[in-house]
Amino acid sequence: MDVEKGDLLALALDGRFDVIIHGCNCFCTMGGGIARVIREEFPEAYAADLVTVKGDRNKLGDFTIATVTRNGRELTIVNGYTQFHFHGAEVLVDYDAVRRLFANIKKRFSGKRFGYPKIGAGLAGGDWERLAVIIDEELAGEDHTLVVYAP
Repeated sequence: MDVEKGDLLALALDGRFDVIIHGCNCFCTMGGGIARVIREEFPEAYAADLVTVKGDRNKLGDFTIATVTRNGRELTIVNGYTQFHFHGAEVLVDYDAVRRLFANIKKRFSGKRFGYPKIGAGLAGGDWERLAVIIDEELAGEDHTLVVYAP
């Protein structure tokens, strides 16, 4: 895993990544964290989320995608279903769902340049060290970068 400081969306729009991945809950909200920013910047990603069944636990580990063109560049946004709901004091991220998600992403997008935030470690309360190991294992051999937000 490469690590870069910056703004994931700005880097993606500058052509640094082919695919950006972020975590979502299963209730079609995209109302907090980077999901909210993606919803605002890329309404196509939110539209892809809305075609799924709200509250469907079976989405865990799966994803929806939106391929957008901005400034003459094509970018694929992956809405990864990594947590069931979005409230409560407990850890919300589902580690098994994260593993399945990244395994599925590798199958679908192998050879692409991936960028992502600390999926599952922000509002979902997960342990980043544990999540990083899962992502590294599932994206072994791929060009993937954690972007740590720095304005």
